[in-house]
Amino acid sequence: MKLLAAVVLVAGLAGVTAWGGECFLSFCHLFLFRGDLEVFYPELGDVGCTYIPKCNQYRKRISKEWHSPKIAYPQADKKYVLIMVDPDAPNRANPKYRFWRHWVVIDIKPHPLCFLCPDYGRPTPPSRSGYHRYQFRLYEQPAHEAISLSPEEEASLGSWPLERFVEQFRLGSLVASTQFVTQHHTPERPLGKASFSWKATRRVFFPLRHSFTLQLKL
Repeated sequence: MKLLAAVVLVAGLAGVTAWGGECFLSFCHLFLFRGDLEVFYPELGDVGCTYIPKCNQYRKRISKEWHSPKIAYPQADKKYVLIMVDPDAPNRANPKYRFWRHWVVIDIKPHPLCFLCPDYGRPTPPSRSGYHRYQFRLYEQPAHEAISLSPEEEASLGSWPLERFVEQFRLGSLVASTQFVTQHHTPERPLGKASFSWKATRRVFFPLRHSFTLQLKL
């Protein structure tokens, strides 16, 4: 897999798209939320700490139609690595394929550059597998560190040794992170007895003065 970066510097994002009525549910799972990392999809706006609703076919569209989201981080002043994973593959009752790798972007720099990012994998939770968390993790990339996936990693997306990857390339602690939750767009009764819970929170948004954005450019 060839890892390519897509970076666009933006100044002054004024806010996010609001969801209406029953289409909105906000939460922050205690497991993963740090910093001001924001993930923007069409129509939904920032989906960080949110549950993707079934109205307007949003679950289907995020799985089958929409390309890579825009990623904003207002404190960007170094070089970064962005990772998107699913820790609940194939389901939360038996996550034997944790971590399922959806996206790895390297050499992210906070200045106006834009490249193709063809390696984004849409969130596609299997039918009857319940809710899945999709986590975005931002790390500072060490200077002069050439980062790549091994042939074994390229051959398989599931059961990716995330911790080993972070240790191997000395990525250190998370700079920022967030996640959203969704399930198959035609859900049936989930397998197993695992349950999903979240903690409802009040979300407060502030204008961003300086940030970078990742965006797929067709």
